Amino acid sequence: MKFGKVVMKYRIPILIIAVILMVPSVFGMTSTRINYDMLNYLPEDMDTVVGQNILLDDYGKGAFSFVILEDMPLKDVSTLKSKIEQVEHVDTVLWYDSIADISVPMELLPDKIYKAFNSEDSTMMAIFFDTSTSSDDTMDTIREIRSITGEQCFVSGMSALVTDLKDLSEKEEPIYVAIAVILACAAMMLFMDSWLIPFIFLASIGMSILLNMGTNYFLGEISYITKALSAVLQLAVTMDYSIFLWHSYNEQRERYADHTEAMATAINETLVSVIGSSLTTVAGFAALCFMSFTLGRDLGIVMAKGVLFGVVGCITTLPALIILLDGPLHKTKHKTLLHSMDKLAGRVTKVFPVFLAVFVILIAPAYYGYSKTNDDVYYDMGESLPEDMKYVIANSKLSDDFDIASTHMLLVDANLSARSVKSMIKSMEHVEGVKYVLGMESVVGSRVPEEILPESITNALKSDKWKLYLVNSEYKVASDEVNDQIVALNTILKQYDQSGMLIGEAPLMKDMIETTDTDFKVVNIVSIVAIFIIIALVQKSISLPVILVAVIELAIFINLGLPYYFNQSLPFIAPICISTIQLGATVDYAILMTTRYKAERRGGNDKRSSVTTALAASIPSVIVSALGLFAATFGVALYSDIDIVSSICMLMARGAIISMFCVIFILPATFMLLDGVICATSAGFKPDEKKTELNNA
Repeated sequence: MKFGKVVMKYRIPILIIAVILMVPSVFGMTSTRINYDMLNYLPEDMDTVVGQNILLDDYGKGAFSFVILEDMPLKDVSTLKSKIEQVEHVDTVLWYDSIADISVPMELLPDKIYKAFNSEDSTMMAIFFDTSTSSDDTMDTIREIRSITGEQCFVSGMSALVTDLKDLSEKEEPIYVAIAVILACAAMMLFMDSWLIPFIFLASIGMSILLNMGTNYFLGEISYITKALSAVLQLAVTMDYSIFLWHSYNEQRERYADHTEAMATAINETLVSVIGSSLTTVAGFAALCFMSFTLGRDLGIVMAKGVLFGVVGCITTLPALIILLDGPLHKTKHKTLLHSMDKLAGRVTKVFPVFLAVFVILIAPAYYGYSKTNDDVYYDMGESLPEDMKYVIANSKLSDDFDIASTHMLLVDANLSARSVKSMIKSMEHVEGVKYVLGMESVVGSRVPEEILPESITNALKSDKWKLYLVNSEYKVASDEVNDQIVALNTILKQYDQSGMLIGEAPLMKDMIETTDTDFKVVNIVSIVAIFIIIALVQKSISLPVILVAVIELAIFINLGLPYYFNQSLPFIAPICISTIQLGATVDYAILMTTRYKAERRGGNDKRSSVTTALAASIPSVIVSALGLFAATFGVALYSDIDIVSSICMLMARGAIISMFCVIFILPATFMLLDGVICATSAGFKPDEKKTELNNA
């Protein structure tokens, strides 16, 4: 009782401190930088990442974009190029007038260069920036270039992608939270016994969310996915704790005349159950930190922190708010839609062999679909954006007008002989899908001495240590074809220059594919083992962790297997996140029922009555929790135009419902079948002899 009494004694100071903490939390949240470039989360020691750093450090060039101009006179293009060169953080702009005066006919250019930068009614210029791909400065520069160039111009490249992604995310995020709050509130108003309590829950959880977002400041930056999802997921997965406290408080109100004493008891009871439940959720998020692709660590740390803040809020600010508004809360009580579940529970346990058969029948197709889903994920972030976005339109123009789907960059030793370079370029241009390789030799090869080339050309393509070449490809980023092409190009490169590097969006994306494929397996194993150990320790059982994890894993297999059967492609990060989040967040439903089942068996009741009572008592809480998680994520899934956010939220919403059905129908059936094994391999199931005699009397 001591902790609960302390909270009740100091409830007003607790609320005052909570409100005061919101001020620095707001400043911390608004000051936390958001990273929109997924490729930044690759391990720093990868060749592609090292190469990107060399490009920035040695050349002073980070980001790279093509700008396509349609139906524009050459004189106007030249004027526009001069304006773009004046924009802050634009390092170099390469176009025809970088080589020759526009009075000289373009047709005199080498055929390869002419075709590279011109189509029927379009011309193209290459822009190098002196800042990194996803820096705030680069994004500001992209916006300024767009404002200068107008509607006849289209800016492509990774920097344009992250700029559009940032603008769309910032527009959508407040709406995400509003949708999640409204739908979660509506679900709780319908399925709980008070019209006012959902608003109290949301006030307490909102404080925890704000505190979590504010403390992200100390992480330096977080990803846009973390920012978009963390508030919604924290609301969804920590709502259970508030429901536990409210139910416990209502029970204690019937035992204690003093409502503060009732709440003190409820706090202590909730503390024990919430800590046990939150450990599995924290373990699920913490498992993401084992990814070498550090986006997982980013999301994992923020969400694990959010769950801990949710627990603290549940046992401090929420009780204080409930006591403060105790009168209005009880005046606004109503009958819940969820009445006695005794009949349903009795029917489930009566025909439990049917649900065991369903369990066995579902395993094979669910696992097969689950194993195939990861084969059909996509990595190109451009695919997650609406077709009317500026970046998507620009990339379509680049592909349609110039037959370029991706651009790689080669960094080659500056001392490599011209003969070797030309031989290397010739070999590379024979690789399937390579349009051409452009560099100093493309111009020098046309009998123009290197010494008389404009400084803009030599500075752009040569440094003291390296020479830079652009390799334009017909193949899309993250496609199997471009990945095979990259392997072939790297093989040729290493034959001529062991220190040479192939960099750019497509090579980085290839590394990301290989990294996350391994991460998926590692995170799965870590989350299952961690949650298995937690359940084993909390339940003091060898068999129960196997049963509980097996039931929830079936729900995960079904959830992640459905996209295969529906012929849907998911963003690569979705299966990794869902496999751990769904396990950590919904295994609580199974733990809740198991705890009651254990108490009933300990009380001397037989197998059937214990399972039936546990099921009947747990169904309302499981349904409310699952519907709360569903409501908080489903609306966001329908609304969001960012497919990564939409897909993860849809999988979370669907996963909550599937887990709910598995826990209500399949878990009790496994208890009925394996009751003897559970009692023999678990502590605390041995019946109290006096209670058994009393029950039999």
